[in-house]
Amino acid sequence: MKHALWYFAAVIAILITWHISSRSFDIKTRAGNLLGFNDEQQMRLQLRLESDPLQPKCNLSRVCPPNQFAVKITSGAANVVGPKICYEGQNIMSHVRNNVGRGLNIVVVDGETGNLDGYRLLSGNSGAVLAYLSQIDPGMFVFVASYDNVEDKLSKEVREYFVEMGSTMVQSIKYRDSWVFAGRVGTRKKLFETIAVSDEKTNIFEGWPEAVEVGGCYPR
Repeated sequence: MKHALWYFAAVIAILITWHISSRSFDIKTRAGNLLGFNDEQQMRLQLRLESDPLQPKCNLSRVCPPNQFAVKITSGAANVVGPKICYEGQNIMSHVRNNVGRGLNIVVVDGETGNLDGYRLLSGNSGAVLAYLSQIDPGMFVFVASYDNVEDKLSKEVREYFVEMGSTMVQSIKYRDSWVFAGRVGTRKKLFETIAVSDEKTNIFEGWPEAVEVGGCYPR
């Protein structure tokens, strides 16, 4: 009788395990929901649990070495398609996640640990942008993607903050230019940056230039 009960319990355990493994769902997201995590906390959890180190992250052409992180930044296209910032295989900000908008879309990563520190859509005036940037600690990585027009967000003081992060193009940004940038606070060392100038003669969208994109593996 005892052996029969053990056998029955083993069969039940196997069936439960099979049932769980056969269901297709995102365990990380469900765990985050059960624990009451918000969207930003769930993304931090996903970054820690990111699997398959043999697959390139963020659709890069190669796998990044352990001492480097994968990042790809894409600006918005005109005022229709939002920007996207991918870090270590996770789309931290994107049109699909519904957390981007017109203005400066910014992701901040801890320069020592590589952990996601936060993200923010800066759609207000330049004063609000300046207040946010001034709170970012030295050594943090900052990833920026523009959407629509950002010229009115870039006062002289705001541009200087980005110069301190390593930007060499922010001083020239004008109305509806597309801009992506990655730098590090307090180092004046640019990781990467590119811009598409808005020009009526060359714009591929009516009133807007093409979207721009940069990405690769960068040292922690």
